[in-house]
Amino acid sequence: MDPSLSQNLEEYSASSTTIKFDRPLPLLRGPIPAGTSDDPSSGPYILAFKDLPSWAAAYKSCESKIISQCEEGARIGCAITASNKCQPPWWQSLIGWKSMDLKERERCEDIEMEACLVAAKEKCIDFAKEKCTTPFLNARIAVGEKEIMNKRVERMVHAASLPEESKWVYFIGSDNLGGSEPRVTNYRASQYLGTDSELQT
Repeated sequence: MDPSLSQNLEEYSASSTTIKFDRPLPLLRGPIPAGTSDDPSSGPYILAFKDLPSWAAAYKSCESKIISQCEEGARIGCAITASNKCQPPWWQSLIGWKSMDLKERERCEDIEMEACLVAAKEKCIDFAKEKCTTPFLNARIAVGEKEIMNKRVERMVHAASLPEESKWVYFIGSDNLGGSEPRVTNYRASQYLGTDSELQT
């Protein structure tokens, strides 16, 4: 067999011609059937996180990435600011002043840089919370029978704690009175955590 032919066959082998791609990233949210309380104009399906832990993990990842990018940009800005603050005035060289010692300038820049980064880190954390909180509180989380039953128990406990004259009004306004129970497939994150709750990371 011709040696050159054998070499050509190796060049076109599966191992040589196959291109390996990274595995696709898993979807943060997946389609689930819409509930009866969802906007029908949105269609029969909506996107929702599969459970509360996956929602919390996505929220923390969102915050972490924004903080990291923010601090990276702040580091560049702080370096420029520190350099500008520690360089001697331009007019000193005109009147014959001795230039600043390099070690002294380096020490000055380190101090200014550290102070700038501390302030920037706090601002980056606040910025990340501002950008992530609202969309994640509005995001939907899929629920199963257990979560639905817990919500119903909460409603019954709330009704039991009302004054006697208010219970009738409460049940008249209830969706469960005089008809079939609405199909619930999801809740917004704010309903899980409370509308006035603050996210803790």
